[in-house]
Amino acid sequence: MSTRILVTGGCGFIGCNFVRMVLAERPDWEVVNLDKLTYAGRLENLHDIADSPRYRFTKGDICDPTAVTEAMAGCSLVVNFAAETHVDRSLLGATNFIDTDMKGVAILLDEARRVGVGRFVQVSTDEVYGSIEEGSFTETSVLNPANPYAASKAGGDRLAYAYWATYQVPVIITRASNNYGPYQYPEKLIPLFATNALRDQPLPLYGDGRNVRDWLHVSDHCRAILFLIEHGRPGEVYNVGGGNERENTAITREILRLLGKPESLIRLVADRVGHDRRYSLDASKLRRLGWRPHVLFDRGIEGTVAWYAANAWWWKPIKDHDGEFRRYFAEQYGERLK
Repeated sequence: MSTRILVTGGCGFIGCNFVRMVLAERPDWEVVNLDKLTYAGRLENLHDIADSPRYRFTKGDICDPTAVTEAMAGCSLVVNFAAETHVDRSLLGATNFIDTDMKGVAILLDEARRVGVGRFVQVSTDEVYGSIEEGSFTETSVLNPANPYAASKAGGDRLAYAYWATYQVPVIITRASNNYGPYQYPEKLIPLFATNALRDQPLPLYGDGRNVRDWLHVSDHCRAILFLIEHGRPGEVYNVGGGNERENTAITREILRLLGKPESLIRLVADRVGHDRRYSLDASKLRRLGWRPHVLFDRGIEGTVAWYAANAWWWKPIKDHDGEFRRYFAEQYGERLK
């Protein structure tokens, strides 16, 4: 009998890479993908597997109990990627983040409890910890989110744990560092800067550009989730870190170098409010179980930039014709780039 897994937000960046990996590496699994198809969730992200007999797409919102009930029917595993994820957008308005990242998680957990799923993976983020000047966060570090996005994810994270502690729903929580790779909506640093550079447009770098992030290739994140479904312990939190801390300015210069573009495209702009200075994860708990990242950063960033250079069919319609992207970019960067 095949295993059926519900993936929420499977048309988004990390979700689509996870769906593709499951179908490729678990031949006896079936995937149900529940996605609302907001601005960052695109059917094009899974164009290559849309006709697979082991894949079913359902358009729906995790905040809709009926949609969740129908999608979860017959599923023994759930991985929740569905979320509003962009810090900059949360600074413009937090309501959507609270609805999806907290209310939606509660609705999923209620249904998972009702049907008795075997595993429920809540995909959280390292941003729930806030900023750290020295050292690295462990899974027992105090949560101190500093922006509405991080706060909404912290709420969903702790709600998932509460369903384990109270109802014994077999929840596993992952907190991953910054993901990068193909199919990432071009509002985030690497795809925005790569696609801007390909058009010789300015790269708006916040503040002094020295904010530090730990970069994790999306395939390594997806592999960690698959690993934890099979080897993780319910009720536990696992940090998923790439061990690749870089300043934003170094990432920006590397993108330009790979594309053969001049550093004169870099435009230092007014910093965003509440901008965390440094994220750093201690992922030794997960490593002790046997997981290791496979993608070296130098190779991963080269492959990622090359993917955007080779797949203009994917990002040009977003940047040229997507009114949502154009409105957001104007609101976020219009004044900053004057």
